[in-house]
Amino acid sequence: MNKHTHSSALPLLALAIGAFGIGTTEFGPMGMLLTIAQGVSVSIPTAGLLVSAYAIGVTIGAPVMTLLLARWPRRKALIALMAIFTIGNILSALAPGYASLMVARVVTSLTHGAFFGIGSVVAASLVPRDKQASAVATMFLGLTIANIGGVPAATWVSDTLGWRESFGAISALGLLAMTALAMFLPQGSAGAAPDVRRELKVLLRPVVLQGLLTTVLASGATFALYTYINPALKTFTHASPGFITAMLALIGIGFTIGNAVGGKLADWSIDKTLVGFLVLEAATMIAFPWLAQTQLGAAAGLLLWGIAAFALVPPVQMRVMRAATEAPGLASSVNIGAFNLGNAIGAAAGALVLNANLGYAAVMYAGAGLTVLALVLVVVSASTSARGCADAAV
Repeated sequence: MNKHTHSSALPLLALAIGAFGIGTTEFGPMGMLLTIAQGVSVSIPTAGLLVSAYAIGVTIGAPVMTLLLARWPRRKALIALMAIFTIGNILSALAPGYASLMVARVVTSLTHGAFFGIGSVVAASLVPRDKQASAVATMFLGLTIANIGGVPAATWVSDTLGWRESFGAISALGLLAMTALAMFLPQGSAGAAPDVRRELKVLLRPVVLQGLLTTVLASGATFALYTYINPALKTFTHASPGFITAMLALIGIGFTIGNAVGGKLADWSIDKTLVGFLVLEAATMIAFPWLAQTQLGAAAGLLLWGIAAFALVPPVQMRVMRAATEAPGLASSVNIGAFNLGNAIGAAAGALVLNANLGYAAVMYAGAGLTVLALVLVVVSASTSARGCADAAV
């Protein structure tokens, strides 16, 4: 057993390095928004649309790339995805203007959902059945650690050297991940051709769609705040670059705690975990403009918000995978897509509020509104399934 655990450690580390790179390129532009906006001569809300474009690319790319690569050996597929990721980040670093940067971000985004979808299946295959959730969580740990180390580092590089250098450094992470995957992942055999129609039919079940919509709304709420955190903190607390870097790291710590706590509590009850943390997320977003009048208040608010935001990830992922047992790989990829569609909606909702000159407090309230919609959906869905169980018992 010990040998099994030992033999899975390096492959899981390789997957986590890939997740770290993807997390850094996904979330990095939140902290780099000001320097990117100045660098390509656009407004902050327009620069925020780069976040939306990346997220829409993930949403479309997740099922398409997963199905395209289904016949490839999984190791080869994951290395190919990291190669596209590396090229996309190099193109971002070299982009002459806003339009070309937008294209480069979309190229990068196509790999995201499929990497996590295929990677989840690989992680689960490396360990005994009773350790599978932990193995998948280990890969996702790369994503949460990206918010503690990768995003603040990318923001610091962007503020001191320039945003192009940030994207250049992220492309180096892609090369590191490709090397680690090539060295440590088992060879693996080619997969069977997927029954696309049957797998897509599974995704269209009402219970699966309800789970996916919950993911979209919960994620939209998170990214309404996260996309504009740098200028919002400057507005509320007149924060220095050092304080903003520290707050981004603190959010990452909150994400990591939330990921662990959400996973443990979801084993006990998925619905109750979702309700509890959606209420906490809405409350912290409504209170944030008031809390952020002081630096200590801003720190406490962001830590609590980070915990609530990422505690929702394991239960929403489990909800969709359990509802789509016949197509877990595709469901897992599509739920990552749903998560990113939420990112796009949250970033766009924030841009809409700012363009209407309603200010950063209103961005937080818009996010809280999305959280409340997710909460209503979970409560309705839980009562429907409880009624279904009661009817079945009768």
